[in-house]
Amino acid sequence: MFVSNKDETVRIFKNPVLEYFSHIHPATPLAVFLPVVVLTMYASVVGGGWSQPIGIWSSLGVFGLGVLVWTLVEYVIHRWAFHITPTTEFGQRVHFLVHGIHHDYPRDSTRLVMPLLVSIPLAMVFYGTFAAVWSPFNNALYSGFIFGYVAYDSIHYATHHFPMTSHIGRFLKQYHMKHHFMDDHTAYGVSTPLWDIVFRTVPEWVRTRSSSKTSDPTS
Repeated sequence: MFVSNKDETVRIFKNPVLEYFSHIHPATPLAVFLPVVVLTMYASVVGGGWSQPIGIWSSLGVFGLGVLVWTLVEYVIHRWAFHITPTTEFGQRVHFLVHGIHHDYPRDSTRLVMPLLVSIPLAMVFYGTFAAVWSPFNNALYSGFIFGYVAYDSIHYATHHFPMTSHIGRFLKQYHMKHHFMDDHTAYGVSTPLWDIVFRTVPEWVRTRSSSKTSDPTS
């Protein structure tokens, strides 16, 4: 209905090293960051020389909060960083490298998740921020936050390259594909439409469908 699963790519750097690191296997974030999720959750529950434990139930609650925080960050970055309109040539170039290329080549499977040269430094900044502001809850919060990021990357890849036949999967795929090919000023949430609802950026087709189901008692 939207796009085929056929892959596509384009060279963006003349430098072969930069070009190589601009590509990333979609499973890489899982391999790199899931151990971080486990380690920080363990530190939150059990503790250690570098961590004050808060117990399993508090850790689980704060973990859930961390996932929620990620979904907000996902929305904010997608809407107000990835979809800005630069006015300078340099700004346009940076915007293309960061997100514009994804809209021009949405089936490029090696540029659907964030390269490690970007994601690892950002992960370190977020961890330092959480540790400075939310200790001793920082490890559980960070664990949920990173889990949310990994889930987002996985869902994003799936919407572009997997059939996604479940009810939720079909909705998320349709939600994101229509963002690409119908209206890129709405549907900024990829893993969840929650913050689109909060900030009133739910696309018209979703509002229309929801209204029709509400008005029809047989739906």
